[in-house]
Amino acid sequence: MRSSILVAAAATTALAFELGGVAVPRHPPRRSVAIRCCDVPSDLDLDSGLDEPYPSSAFPLEPGSEPEVVAQDAGASERARIKTQLLSLAAGSVRGESATPADLATARELVSLLEALNPTPKPTMAPGCAGTWELAFADTQLFRSSPFFMAGRAVCAEGAEADRYDWFCDMHRAALAISTIGKVRQVVDGERVVSEFEVTVGAVPFLADVPLIGPRLAYSGGLPVAIMGSIVSTASVEENLGDGWTLLMDTVEVKGSNVPLLRQALDAGVRLPTRQLGRAIQTVSSSYANPTPVFRTTYLDDTLRISRDQDGKLFVYIKQSDATAPTDYSSVSSDFGLFDLVTGMATRLVS
Repeated sequence: MRSSILVAAAATTALAFELGGVAVPRHPPRRSVAIRCCDVPSDLDLDSGLDEPYPSSAFPLEPGSEPEVVAQDAGASERARIKTQLLSLAAGSVRGESATPADLATARELVSLLEALNPTPKPTMAPGCAGTWELAFADTQLFRSSPFFMAGRAVCAEGAEADRYDWFCDMHRAALAISTIGKVRQVVDGERVVSEFEVTVGAVPFLADVPLIGPRLAYSGGLPVAIMGSIVSTASVEENLGDGWTLLMDTVEVKGSNVPLLRQALDAGVRLPTRQLGRAIQTVSSSYANPTPVFRTTYLDDTLRISRDQDGKLFVYIKQSDATAPTDYSSVSSDFGLFDLVTGMATRLVS
């Protein structure tokens, strides 16, 4: 109370001298502060702390009330901009399958920019690398994201053999032009990489070209019946390099086939044991060794992963989930899809 009276008296005296034309020495201008009398401690020295209206010693912060400083990622907005452009190009070129040379050049440039801004120093050792990833873009054939085809490339020497392998992959896709590539995924758990390559092929040809049947039918198309299945390649991670994996092929199998009888045989465990076959070859040819291709990851964040094979070919993945279990295809019916076809026809013909 005494302090408040002194402050008021001083202010009144200064005002009176100023109105009377008397110069009153003053301190340099300070920040104006409104102080309530009831808030000022009785032992506060009013002549001290002129540059600090609220001394920290007078008004200590309670534990845990300090302002929290949040670190900002300076490159986040730039990465988001480049990712948007890359994924837009991927969508417009059907994951790269219909990309023009100009599209491929642009995609490679965008990928290089992202790689320079990679926020994860050792991506294959990061927890976020595990999960289910869907292939969004490739600058080569989509099936070359499979460890099986990576192993095939690793068997070839650099130069002419590698060029022949590239040509073989292009011809392989051309020969299967009647097939439609569905989802292409990689399931990663740190110990293995599982590639799931879903394919659909027309099961009934154009009826007009079938002897005895075609001429009797005015309809010259096929039937909406297709062979479906997922080619699943599993490889073990022999070594985690921090920015990539050294892979060793284990098995290749077909899951989710809708072909009767074949489906039952496949589900019973029919598969290609590539590692065992390699060991068998080694017993015959001492110069042969199971290939161990290196699959590098050059960019990783919460939603996007960029990987390259030994030739630097690009594979851009979008994260679908943190699940590390391969896809369960048990719900796929092994009837060529005829049940759904017949049911749909009956429903619409009756209606």
